[in-house]
Amino acid sequence: MKKHVRWQIFLIAGLVGLSAVLYFVHFLIFRDAHHIFLYLIGDIAFIPIDVLLVTLVLHQIITKHEKQVMLKKMNMVIGAFFSESGTQLLRLFVAFDRNQGALRHELVFDKSWGQADFDKAVSAMKNHEFSIDQQTGDLGTLREFLIFHRTFLLTLLENPILLEHEEFTSMLWGVFHLAEELSARPSVRDLPASDLEHLSGDIKRAYGILIVQWLRYMKHLHKDYPYLFSLAMRTNPFDAKASAVVK
Repeated sequence: MKKHVRWQIFLIAGLVGLSAVLYFVHFLIFRDAHHIFLYLIGDIAFIPIDVLLVTLVLHQIITKHEKQVMLKKMNMVIGAFFSESGTQLLRLFVAFDRNQGALRHELVFDKSWGQADFDKAVSAMKNHEFSIDQQTGDLGTLREFLIFHRTFLLTLLENPILLEHEEFTSMLWGVFHLAEELSARPSVRDLPASDLEHLSGDIKRAYGILIVQWLRYMKHLHKDYPYLFSLAMRTNPFDAKASAVVK
């Protein structure tokens, strides 16, 4: 840290010294101190305007562009997650949901949906009370699926692009924790009721936030990538009649 500060001091001193030398050379050649001070004061007077243009205009333009690039990269990573494992994981989670009928009714969207509809669905899911029933889902299949994709999930967690997306990162941690819990058990058969209740809480946590992130991603596809949204609509994990085949 001290070396960095010392380097900055040397740079500032060098630039000021160079400026002084150049002004002195100008005076030796033209012998006109009035001209030097006239333009020096004019240049100094323009500095606040220069700072204004750089900080408030150019900086905002650059920052906005950088955010757009970062958001695009982030959505590409999120898209890879749902394509590779997220959508199928939702299908597995839905099987455990006691209220899956109500969710299927609320989350099966079509072309008539707009951006406001997705926002409304996100708000509804954040306030929804999820109920998990271990008897209706296949815990063994869920365990195998998460163990198979555990390396992929860990790779996503290490991706620096996702550090800017706290909600999605939290969702990944929830899913990864569930994968760790299930993989730590040699088998999920004949588990005691207390352990099943614990796993139900882990599923509930991951399931709820996964739905919210899925809806946000669907909203993004609806706005920017209609052809991808069309496929997502036809393979909706909450649609019992979903089929990728165009009919």
